[in-house]
Amino acid sequence: MALDSRATREAETVQQDGSTPEMLARFLGLEYREKLAEPSPPRELKRGDFDRIAGSWGRQMSMVPYCEEDQTVVVATSNPLNIEAIDELRLCYGRPLKIIVTTPEEVQKAINAIRTSLMSDRSSSLSPDKTEESEDFHTQLKIDVTDAEDDDAPIIRYVNAIIFKASSERASDVHIESFEDKVKVRFRVDGVLYDVASEDKAFQAAIISRIKVMAGLNIAEKRLPQDGRIGIKIAGKDVDIRVSTIPTQFGERVVMRLLDKSDTILDLEQLGIEGDNLAIVERNIRKPNGIILVTGPTGSGKTTTLYSCLRRINTPELNILTVEDPIEYQLEGIGQMQVNPKINFTFASGLRAILRQDPDVVMVGEIRDAETADIAIQASLTGHLVFSTLHTNDSAGAITRLIDMGIEPFLVSSSLLLVMAQRLVRRLCVHCREEYQLTDEEIYELELEPEQLSSRTAYKPGTTDCEHCQNTRYSGRCGIHELLLINDELRSLILQRVDSNTIKNTAIKKYGFKTLRMDGARKVLSGITSLEEVVRVTHEEALQE
Repeated sequence: MALDSRATREAETVQQDGSTPEMLARFLGLEYREKLAEPSPPRELKRGDFDRIAGSWGRQMSMVPYCEEDQTVVVATSNPLNIEAIDELRLCYGRPLKIIVTTPEEVQKAINAIRTSLMSDRSSSLSPDKTEESEDFHTQLKIDVTDAEDDDAPIIRYVNAIIFKASSERASDVHIESFEDKVKVRFRVDGVLYDVASEDKAFQAAIISRIKVMAGLNIAEKRLPQDGRIGIKIAGKDVDIRVSTIPTQFGERVVMRLLDKSDTILDLEQLGIEGDNLAIVERNIRKPNGIILVTGPTGSGKTTTLYSCLRRINTPELNILTVEDPIEYQLEGIGQMQVNPKINFTFASGLRAILRQDPDVVMVGEIRDAETADIAIQASLTGHLVFSTLHTNDSAGAITRLIDMGIEPFLVSSSLLLVMAQRLVRRLCVHCREEYQLTDEEIYELELEPEQLSSRTAYKPGTTDCEHCQNTRYSGRCGIHELLLINDELRSLILQRVDSNTIKNTAIKKYGFKTLRMDGARKVLSGITSLEEVVRVTHEEALQE
């Protein structure tokens, strides 16, 4: 269609006079359709371009590619005078356009139908391959919520597909991230984030609203952070999903943390605690009283390590009680409590209550404040074995953190048995890893000396296609650890309020203390992980030296 300037002005006058789209179509000599059939637009454009045209751009312009006839793209619009928009479509497709006129409502219906079709396609692309072992994922995923919507609605199927795919790929977290012109889906697998899908901005509200409905959150409240949970069953396994939403400048952002309740608690050896480290842990977790701390950043596996320790010593002769936030795994034979700040049930108040229950062993999910630290130390000094966690970079830092909280050094020195710092490294895929020889520079980076090694053989991520790890080069994770065993000399240093580096250096020089990087080196030489992984998770240690 081509209008000269005079015809355009005349048509604009007709439009301003309050004419209907039908009258405008008749004036311009264009086809008018009061109702549109199911749209089937050509999709040869790039995915992002088509999403925009059949989404936010189409709604704004009241224009959408509707179908194709021979080599011509049929465009439905309620505003045929928007020549710039028509030219943009012609440029995108590089083909002739045929303009048909309809009502704004019909254009919106066509756009909605296209979005529904796109969402169904995206759901199919996210769902698992059709194999004898993999039934329809919608029948495998059972959600413990009451839905008024049709279970076959594309947006519901899409969110279900995201959750199922995350579970099947062992993702710990799902990120739904809102940006200016798109919404991105990312998974965290083995501690590393990677992109899964990128959708048009038009999908954002529907996806996030669906997740909020599932989590029992207020879908109308978009200004405040919200937290909720989803209880689901995937392929017969109970999965608990913790949902967190926050408002950003481009809309809400959602993170879903997946916790498979059917996962078994790993043995200490499976966590990567071995050799001398295993002997130290075994000896100390069986002592009648004192404090054992596990330190590290969020997501470094501290709680899992504590669970493994409790499982190791859990016998009918012991009364073991925990106070946690949240309870991540249910431990048979152990009493577990979850804190609830809304009713003022905190770690400190929970710990006080536990001590009136005649416990032998106590686990506090985290020492967050001086009150909790003080109660934990008093408990350890009155005949209880106490396990807990702290957020510090290394084991020696836990000592100075407790003192900074206001705990007297003599209480720290007399109660502390063992501090274990840890990080998680990805395990190399055993099917595609490649053998190579470490250079002198790499050996020094691992805090070793070349003459100490009987062999320089190590492994690195492979370069060939691998169906076992989907070319991620890694599969699963294990821990690297440093264990600070508190002895008489270290107790004396604690009383003198020396800094953490002095404590660590004394332990290295006199007592064979192995740092995180040193333990990582052993796992590199064993072929468990790569040099790059160890360096990645211990960079703070290198900066402190």
